[in-house]
Amino acid sequence: MREPNEAWFRAVYAECYPAVVRYGLRRLGASGPAEELAQEVFLTAWRRRHDVPDHELPWLYGVARRLLANEWRRTRPTFVELVETPAPAGGVDELLDVRAALATLSEDDRELLRLVGWEQLSVSEAAAVLGCNRAVCAVRLHRARKRLTAALDRAVPAPAKRTGALL
Repeated sequence: MREPNEAWFRAVYAECYPAVVRYGLRRLGASGPAEELAQEVFLTAWRRRHDVPDHELPWLYGVARRLLANEWRRTRPTFVELVETPAPAGGVDELLDVRAALATLSEDDRELLRLVGWEQLSVSEAAAVLGCNRAVCAVRLHRARKRLTAALDRAVPAPAKRTGALL
């Protein structure tokens, strides 16, 4: 059993900080806010160091997820005006198609797909972040992938449809 002391915290920080910043960067889009999120995550980890499991990264992602949700609830606008912008030419179109399809999914589906696709977590690790068991997470992931595929099929004209696994 490890002792959650300062040396333990330094090791966890050194190992996991870059991954937590990348998690924030993919959700916030800027390095400053992503680094601030990571600092809040590690502040929470220090305060709750006796609760941190041996496999720390999924637990840290769960903390980041809850911090982002709390911030979103605190600052969300009451009205958002959507502005349609033309898609840039080239290989970016495919990325925009995926982002547009992701935007049609529920926040739970998006987060699960990001955890597995972007953060490269296993189903078991994603389940730990989401606070459910592996079997439930696997079913949710399967359904989220089906909904994403359907959303892409609706968004992409027939001749341009891609085949193969998305995430």
